[in-house]
Amino acid sequence: MLNLIIKRFEELTVEELYDILRIRNTVFVVEQHCAYQDIDSRDQHAYHVFLENESGIQAYLRVIDKGISFDDVSIGRVLTLKRRCGLGTQILNAGIQVAREKLHASRIKIEAQTYARTLYEKAGFRQISDEFLEDGIPHIQMEWKQ
Repeated sequence: MLNLIIKRFEELTVEELYDILRIRNTVFVVEQHCAYQDIDSRDQHAYHVFLENESGIQAYLRVIDKGISFDDVSIGRVLTLKRRCGLGTQILNAGIQVAREKLHASRIKIEAQTYARTLYEKAGFRQISDEFLEDGIPHIQMEWKQ
């Protein structure tokens, strides 16, 4: 059984923040062999959305306030610890719902790793840029509109 947790930065416990930073480091730095600055001062301006069970956080993303990353609300740091089992779709749909309900977003922008384009397209995002490299990994900008 997975529990959906939605918290602003200041509502996170120290343990939750530690777990979030740990799994982001595991996925984006260690697994993807990408040295980059994960702690980017955007966490304080975001809802942190995660699915957890007795083993801890299994999927995570952050929904960033309008005007921080883009002029629109954005979603980032989307990850799952288990792949190809529906967790990505589940956490992404929860993130879109948070953006709509809590931040009144009618449009969401993201910078997606190109390999994950299909996941985002299935959730209603469409590509709005050419491919570009960010931290050595191919990305595209995508947009979701209500």
